[in-house]
Amino acid sequence: MGETTAKVESTIRELITAGDLGPGGKLPSERTLALELSAGRTTVRLVLAKLAAEGLIRSEHGRGYFVNTEGSGRD
Repeated sequence: MGETTAKVESTIRELITAGDLGPGGKLPSERTLALELSAGRTTVRLVLAKLAAEGLIRSEHGRGYFVNTEGSGRD
């Protein structure tokens, strides 16, 4: 994993664990995250896909990414 990818992942995880984005909270758009974190959208997409696979967040087609409520995504 590259330095930029690690930074994007740690920043998103921190937003969630610090409570800035609670259960059901909507993450900023891919474009916004890419701009704010000085990363490419492909990098942001890869990180979001990884976090979704872990069950930390979920994707809703046409709406964006949301923080999963505790326990969801792992049932």
